Parts: sequence; structure tokens; C-alpha cells
Amino acid sequence: MKLLVIEDDKKVSQFIERGFKELGHNVDIAEEGKTGLFLAMTEQYDALIVDRMLPGIEGLTIVQTLRAASNKIPIIVLSAMGKVDDRVKGLRSGADDYLVKPFAFEELLARVEVLIERCSGKGDVRQTELVAHDLVMDLLARKVTRNGVEIELQSREFRLLEYLLRNKGQMVTRTMLLEHVWDYHFDPQTNVIDVHISRLRNKIDKGFENKIIKTIRGSGYIIDDSIHSISDEQGFHDIND
Repeated sequence: MKLLVIEDDKKVSQFIERGFKELGHNVDIAEEGKTGLFLAMTEQYDALIVDRMLPGIEGLTIVQTLRAASNKIPIIVLSAMGKVDDRVKGLRSGADDYLVKPFAFEELLARVEVLIERCSGKGDVRQTELVAHDLVMDLLARKVTRNGVEIELQSREFRLLEYLLRNKGQMVTRTMLLEHVWDYHFDPQTNVIDVHISRLRNKIDKGFENKIIKTIRGSGYIIDDSIHSISDEQGFHDIND
């Protein structure tokens, strides 16, 4: 996925850029409207993320200009202007979505994916039981078992494992974990994730040949549902390596 972010607030643009790049996506940044419009009209992108208040050319003007040129690229407008009239104006300008600041990266990611894959037919089925190999999480009873043996988890460990299981088979980055499990919309520069992952693995993986939680070094973590043990050949590494 290749994205163009038109945003003059460097903290916001860096936050977005980091989140998408951690997932392996390409991101271009434009810090003012004129450059952003030029890139949008001359380069190929999968989606645009456009701030509303920009120097040079205002965000909604960019949207209107692109639509007038029959450019149908998916566009999400970002703005601190969150009143109903503001959102309606943004959507009527031709934007596909309107996200109010401050926002969570996970929500932005989901909105971008929905816009790009709107016709894919994918749905979000809420489960009451999450399973990975012989590990079972009962969301109603708030109970986790592996091979039939109950595992006692603290509240944060339960939330961490639930998030990993809901994204089974997909890499989960530090940014996603910080936002979803810790409700941080920035990186506090601590090893809180490493500590909790290590504790969680000691509880659910210790003594089992098949390690469920794996680390993709330098990128994030993944719940592996296959029956093989850890294999460096597949790019997985033990969290304690």
C-alpha cells in the first residue's frame, strides 16, 4: 500500500508515517497544500490522508480539485473541526471519510483499509471464543486454557493476548499494541511491551514445543497457529533472543 499524507503538523505526520511503515507500507509526506496536490495529481497512490487546515491550499480545496479532475482516489480528511456541519462539509467536498483529531492510529488504519478494500466483502465477526492451536480464550468466561489446563492471566495480559489472537496470523506492531492495550497515542520509550510479552509467553508457551507467540525482529509480534515449533527460517525469533 502506498499512501500520501498531506499534513503540516510534523508530530501528526510522523505518527502516521511510523505506524504505516511499521506495517510495511510506503508513505509520502507533503507539509503544505500545493505540494500535496501536485503529488496527488502526478503520482499513483492507494489512498490520501489530508489535513483540512493547510498552508497554501486548504485541504477541502485539494479534495474538490481532485474530484473535478475525475480522480477517484480514496481520501480521508483529518481535522480538529469535528462539528456535524464540519464533517458534512468535508464529505460533500468529495472526501470518502472524515476523521476528527485526536485519533488513534488503529482507527485510521481500519478506515484506510476499508476504503481501499470496500468491495472485498470482508466482514467483522465478533467471536466469543478465540483459538490458536491448543490455546483457547473464552471471552465470556474470561478464561484461558492451553491443552485443557487453565492459565491465570492478569487483566493487562488478558487484553494483550486477546488483541494478538484477534489478529492471529498477522503481524502486530508496537504502535498498535501501545494504542489498543495501553491507550498510548505515542511511544513512551519504555520496554513495557517487551516485559508484558515476556511474562505472557512464560505463562502460555513455557513447557510447550509449539510456541504460539513469536517475534518478528524489528517489526512486531505474531500469533502463529501452525503446529511447527519456532523456525528461524520463517523469520520468527524468540522474544528472549
